[in-house]
Amino acid sequence: MTASDWRDSVAGFIRTEALPVDKYGHQPRLYALACRVGEGLEYDDDVLFAAAWMHDLGVFAGHRPRDPEELTRWDHIPYTLAHTRELLTKWGFPAAKLDRVLEAIRTHQPLDEPHEIEGILLRDADILEQLGAVGVLRAVAKIGRDTRYPTFSSVLPVLRRAADQLPGMLHLSHAQRLAKPRVEALRAFISAVENEAAGLLF
Repeated sequence: MTASDWRDSVAGFIRTEALPVDKYGHQPRLYALACRVGEGLEYDDDVLFAAAWMHDLGVFAGHRPRDPEELTRWDHIPYTLAHTRELLTKWGFPAAKLDRVLEAIRTHQPLDEPHEIEGILLRDADILEQLGAVGVLRAVAKIGRDTRYPTFSSVLPVLRRAADQLPGMLHLSHAQRLAKPRVEALRAFISAVENEAAGLLF
């Protein structure tokens, strides 16, 4: 099987499984953004592609628990790692690179500390996706359907924390540069909401 074959299998699977449907889009954007962050650096593109596309499998409806209480305790990483290993193997992904994919997925969240370049690229790109206009869209899409965010006002603290904390957690200088206009856009949005709502957002 060629690289094109397994990549088509990965992308086709995620296109079908990314539910709710707005969950799709993060994956191709994340891969493109990670490549942009990695310009001029040496990394394995197969590893980065597979990790970027598969990293959120355990957060999709149909893969995560339905019970709200169980969902509050859900750690999607072990599920994602186990199923990624199984699926990539089935699709003909190079076996020698599989552990690096799993490690990149395991360490992609902001509080993690990846050591491999693919993991660093994935984590920095995933942080960037939580900033700027795209970060706003991804956050507000959860309002009313995610039990953590029942109202508009419940998501504003998430956006504030993203603007305040996430830029300082980026590893690579290129990612830090890319973050600056995104943070400015995010802060402008928060300020506009506060001014327009005048304390009555609810």
